[in-house]
Amino acid sequence: MQKITPFLWYDGKAEEAANYYTSLFKNSKVTSVNPMMTTFELNGLQFVGLNGGPHFTFTNSISLFVTCNSHDEIASLWKSLSEGGTPLMELGTYPWSEQYGWINDRYGLSWQLFFGDKDQQITPSFLFANQQFGKGESAINLYSELFPPSEMLNLVRFGAAFPGLEHNIQFSEFKLANQSFMLMESHVPHEFDFNEAFSFFITCADQNEVDYYWDKLIANGGQESKCGWLKDPYGVSWQVVPTLLMQLMGDPDREKAQRVMEAMLKMNKINCQPLQDAYDGK
Repeated sequence: MQKITPFLWYDGKAEEAANYYTSLFKNSKVTSVNPMMTTFELNGLQFVGLNGGPHFTFTNSISLFVTCNSHDEIASLWKSLSEGGTPLMELGTYPWSEQYGWINDRYGLSWQLFFGDKDQQITPSFLFANQQFGKGESAINLYSELFPPSEMLNLVRFGAAFPGLEHNIQFSEFKLANQSFMLMESHVPHEFDFNEAFSFFITCADQNEVDYYWDKLIANGGQESKCGWLKDPYGVSWQVVPTLLMQLMGDPDREKAQRVMEAMLKMNKINCQPLQDAYDGK
């Protein structure tokens, strides 16, 4: 089971977006649809799309980095994402890649397309900027501790060419729980930051796991929110959710599922026993 699942917030268009994305990428499919959520896979990576309303919109703080080993493939993806999208860096040749482009799609979700020697791979990528600039390495260390097995695959610092920024992270790639992630830092001021539109859903086996991840992620400046949501010390949003919640809420007995939902809405951190009691009618 995928431990960390990208969780995307839409204003009523989760199913539409999922159908669009799965049409663009190989080995992709929509796996479930209901009025609130759509689950889907893009080249094997699982996603959840939520119809959460207009409260949050995507920013460039978290993007999806797509590595392609075919010029035709990257050109086709760029053309499709450009339909209703907004280019941030036009597809072209750059010092770090013979073909690269950065674009926000029609829903505002941010994509980086990169020509490389890997088969198509889709990787969540963090951009630590503004107040988070300089905290990227601390974040990687925290995440690596939380999600073993972890591994640093590539770390490029700004170096001597950028006086005062020598030790900051220009680019990094690492694994958490055997999943690939990237992180960059930017010293240039930006008008955006992390928000709830792009969060990460942690699937927890039991209450002990819920407690562990919750306590670690809110320590040292993190913030609790409702219904299993929190922000870590760097402003990244996470959802810490036991499998029990999904099982109980998925029960075909709508009355039982509703009782569980009502109990969950009263919680910050999810507690399994009150959920089970609500399900049992206690």
